[in-house]
Amino acid sequence: MTGVVMDSNERQLSENERLLFREEMAGAKQLRGPTRRKPSRRLPSSRPRSREADEADVIANLLTDGPDHEDVESGDELSYRQPGVQLATFRRLRRGQYRVQAELDLHGLFVATAREAVVRFLQEAQQRDYRCLRIIHGKGLRSGNRGPVVKTKLAHWLRQRSEVLAYTSARPVDGGTGAVYVLLRKA
Repeated sequence: MTGVVMDSNERQLSENERLLFREEMAGAKQLRGPTRRKPSRRLPSSRPRSREADEADVIANLLTDGPDHEDVESGDELSYRQPGVQLATFRRLRRGQYRVQAELDLHGLFVATAREAVVRFLQEAQQRDYRCLRIIHGKGLRSGNRGPVVKTKLAHWLRQRSEVLAYTSARPVDGGTGAVYVLLRKA
């Protein structure tokens, strides 16, 4: 070959090969535009379509509201301990001798919003390996005849959670009967 510079991957076509190619392609029509076709459908998103709805459904199913009316007054103390929790541990919780590692304030929230906040709060506390929490629920003084709605619901919700070992109304300096200390199981 005279004076033709070629890549090592390229090969020069002979005249016979060119004629043969033209004969084979004689009936073919030239395509207009790009030769690669774009996929006709979109690829699925990496994010689930109904993620928020699924999460809300899971949260709603995690805690039930329980009875609409229990005999809890605004000044009543709340307390609960799972079987197996030592009385000395429960007394330390009641006296406020555990360091509160996180706090949630439910003042002014509707029941559904409060329930969701409690679930998320407990999940996050469990992930961070917190042991003692304070949840401020208020005394329900503006609830009228219904009594303390969120306080009553909170007592029921906390009993449903397996990670909650015990809870008790807080000391007066920490909210008294308007707040609870919650002791969580080690993760």
